[in-house]
Amino acid sequence: MTTPTSLRSCPPVNDDAPASAPRSLSDLFFTFNRMSLQGFGGVLAIAQRELVERKQWMTREQFVETLSLSQVLPGPNVVNMSLMIGDRHFGLRGAFAALAGMLAVPLVVVLVLTALYAEFSGHAMVRGALRGMGAVAAGLVIATALKLLPTLKKSAMGLPLGLAFATLTFGAIAVLRWPLAWVLLGLGAIAVATAWHRLGR
Repeated sequence: MTTPTSLRSCPPVNDDAPASAPRSLSDLFFTFNRMSLQGFGGVLAIAQRELVERKQWMTREQFVETLSLSQVLPGPNVVNMSLMIGDRHFGLRGAFAALAGMLAVPLVVVLVLTALYAEFSGHAMVRGALRGMGAVAAGLVIATALKLLPTLKKSAMGLPLGLAFATLTFGAIAVLRWPLAWVLLGLGAIAVATAWHRLGR
């Protein structure tokens, strides 16, 4: 998978510049490797803390923008983000370095854990541990969403409309159990049209 050149040249959503940048390909590799090894149940919360707060390679607004782009591309969100961030700083070599950091070592860990799970999945302790990790992962995602909430103030739709669309999406998927594809096509199309209209004013 390659990242379009236009993504590399996209301006940030605001005038704030990140405080730092990757020093080398190895810096990219080990940063994404560390993120992926911490990401039980999902890497999104770890990515926000690592890239925005610890490394300061991105502002919160840039993180949200990159995450939004990665969600509309095929494949896992954070894998797409690793490709875009690596490409932005070091071109194709950076994209592959970030992707390798995200996937290489975790792939071995997952294969080992899969073999262990197949052997011990019947144990009550293992089932309880997995349920506990699921709850922790859900909590991390919610905490990350709350941290990124202020970025909606600088978006095209603003905070009230952004919260309204988020609430409608949550209700449609979590409460009404509507299919994700239809929710994305319906509410997603309305949200895009609304943002486009407000940007054109």
